[in-house]
Amino acid sequence: MISEVRGLGAWLAADDPGPWIVETSGSTGAPKRVVLSRAAVLASVEASARRLGGSGRWLLALPSAYVAGLQVICRSLVAGYEPVVLDEHATFADAAHDCDFVSLVPTQLHRLLDSDADVLRAFRTVLLGGGPIDPGLRRRAEDAGVRVVATYGSAETAGGCVYDGLPLDGVGVAIDRDGRIRLGGPTLFDRYDGDPELTAQVLVDGWFLTSDAGRLDDDGRLRVLGRLDDVVVSGGVNVPAPAVAARVRDHPDVVAAEVLGVPDEEWGNRLVAFVVGPLSLDAVREWVADAHPRSWAPRQLVALDEIPLLPNGKPDRLTLRSLV
Repeated sequence: MISEVRGLGAWLAADDPGPWIVETSGSTGAPKRVVLSRAAVLASVEASARRLGGSGRWLLALPSAYVAGLQVICRSLVAGYEPVVLDEHATFADAAHDCDFVSLVPTQLHRLLDSDADVLRAFRTVLLGGGPIDPGLRRRAEDAGVRVVATYGSAETAGGCVYDGLPLDGVGVAIDRDGRIRLGGPTLFDRYDGDPELTAQVLVDGWFLTSDAGRLDDDGRLRVLGRLDDVVVSGGVNVPAPAVAARVRDHPDVVAAEVLGVPDEEWGNRLVAFVVGPLSLDAVREWVADAHPRSWAPRQLVALDEIPLLPNGKPDRLTLRSLV
């Protein structure tokens, strides 16, 4: 990690540096190499500091190879502080000492609320991103006195560019007719390294066309509904898998859960629930049907000891599908 910190420090200080390249996580396919200009990274750093009401020392608890870790390093360096690297300390509490901010994924927050809630309370802000955030997890954090700000963005937007549903200064958000979220503004990436065709598909007229579906509430707040390909057509019914997963996670006996669609000869696709917790398929189906149409209920359950994760903390969807 030290080499990345030093490398980014030199990049930020250079007179006319080239771009920085980060890889996407590859959670739904092959990773992409995203080319980010220093101007885009700094635009994100500055807009984030304005939204959070200040800057300071950051704790690096995420892989530096991904955009969330890169931004933690840059925010701290721009503020005049060396980031503290979690891996270089014995405990989270040791690493968090004298840090003002930290960026986590939901799995980390869930575990730390059990073991280090008092440490989390000491941060000015805990940024939370990298995947859907269950309302129950956020309530737990707020009840524990932890200030959480949920972020939405990607490597292509130099990290989170929408905080608690509201875009950072200068960031544009729009919804296409098919429900696709479009993002614009100074934090956008330049291109995919070595893939001009894909670049042309997603960078259109100054907008980045995401793979996510969403809507804008009356107050202009963005609601992310999940990936466009997470809408599973099963038996002719459009089922939003993220909404089903959120309902499954709300069950008091569920520790963690993911819901995906897989091909099925009879249904076209069937919804599969991957569950950590002592639940049967019938129990899961009844629980989902109590809140949503019964046609949304999963048709298969895979019991797991834990949800497989990628190095950046996101669920490993390819591994999950290989288990079915």
